[in-house]
Amino acid sequence: MEERRHPRRWLILIVLCLSTLVLVVDNMLLTVSVPPIADDLGADAQDIQWIIESYILVFAGLLLTAGSLSDRYGRRRVMIVGLTLFGVASLLATVAQNPEQLIAGRVLMGIGGALVMPSTLSILITVFDDEERRKAISAWSAVAVVGLVGGPVLGGVLIAHFWWGAVFLMNVPIALLAIVAALVLMPESKGPARKADPLGMVLSMVGMTALVWTIIESAKAGLGDMSTQVSLGVAVIALAAFGIWEVRCDSPMVPLGLFRDRVFSGASFSLVLLTFANGGLMLVLTQYLQFVLGYSPAETGLAFAPMAVATLLFNGVGATLGNKIGNRPMTAVGLAVIAAGFGALASLPSDAEFWMLAAAMVLIGVGGGLAMPAATSALMSAVPAEHAGVGSALNDTVQQAGAALGVAVLGTVLSRTYTGSMPDSAPAGAGHSVSEALTLAASTGDSALAAAAREAFTEAMSASFWAGAAGVLAAAALAVLLIRDRETPAVQEAEAAAVRGGELTTAA
Repeated sequence: MEERRHPRRWLILIVLCLSTLVLVVDNMLLTVSVPPIADDLGADAQDIQWIIESYILVFAGLLLTAGSLSDRYGRRRVMIVGLTLFGVASLLATVAQNPEQLIAGRVLMGIGGALVMPSTLSILITVFDDEERRKAISAWSAVAVVGLVGGPVLGGVLIAHFWWGAVFLMNVPIALLAIVAALVLMPESKGPARKADPLGMVLSMVGMTALVWTIIESAKAGLGDMSTQVSLGVAVIALAAFGIWEVRCDSPMVPLGLFRDRVFSGASFSLVLLTFANGGLMLVLTQYLQFVLGYSPAETGLAFAPMAVATLLFNGVGATLGNKIGNRPMTAVGLAVIAAGFGALASLPSDAEFWMLAAAMVLIGVGGGLAMPAATSALMSAVPAEHAGVGSALNDTVQQAGAALGVAVLGTVLSRTYTGSMPDSAPAGAGHSVSEALTLAASTGDSALAAAAREAFTEAMSASFWAGAAGVLAAAALAVLLIRDRETPAVQEAEAAAVRGGELTTAA
């Protein structure tokens, strides 16, 4: 067994983790960079929206196509192209002189990120065998948590000591290092040769971009808005056409037959519901920490440290136990613990102590460390090796869709509950936005308005997190019902030997 394993597999894993980290950290860095970007470039609210969302739209729209291209033309090659494009685009963003140039840089970064992300997981599952794959996936998924927590803190430090362009400039040496390491260390892998599917690529890009745009806009304007309805119609038509075409196509870009596998479907839908809750977690909790508890942006980033540490520790625990007890129990138990963490967050008062917040975050971290690697391992175990790239892209796509849906739905719950909880006597703007309420209260010295806004937001946060907990519990139920652990060859051989032994005993 050891002789058949790639001798540089752990060094390759470091490169894959580094490639993933640069994508995650970049997005988190941007969250604390918006105010200085707006001041320096003269960006208005619409410009800022496009700076943030252009990356998301391009990234989500291209994931499936990028996964298919990596299977067809080589996973290492596509990853290197993506890293190169991401690095060059980051350099362009660093020297942007106006919002339009920065938006163009973000679009190119989205293209590069879409090429990199599916390739990392697909290379991982081809380099590591079944016995070690769970540990590798645990390390790979832990990187996202490190970036999630470290990104805002690092961004605050860079902006405090340099300028907003530093958050993009730091991507360049990291991307360059990953490219060199990939060329030196990584083997190339690809699926068997098959025809291209240009129509499938176009339909998937149009459909996914329109879907993510609809989810983002519905959180702001609602589904009653004409532009939201048009984008929803485009998404439904394009994705329906994509599904019909892929089923009938002789050489489909995405083998939709994967969803007939109960393990793949169970893991996919569990991850959608989990990322649905996690998407709302960042949106809601960061506002609670800053508006209600008065944390600074750097303190807000550090408040996620208990979750990050717990995730990292229990990723290792999950990788060890997972090989013994299987993906289904690990996923279900981990999701149940996460749901308990969301319940604890939903119970926080408006004057919560840090230890109360930390306890809830540790629960979410423990559950994530147990559930995420197991669910990802279950999903990828159901993907044939020749479709590793597009299987990885499907994993990324369902998580992107779940996170975007979580931001839209839980954001709507938050907004409506906040408005309903504010007293009727509150000014109109204060009844719709906690930031406006606190700004108005500070300018007028109205401490009663500030207290009412904080209490209303805490109540709204509670409603959002109870909804998130319900989603995670539904994910746990799906994991129990649908995920089945596949037997290893050793187990199958042992069972066969036992059967043969029983037959011999009976014959005797």
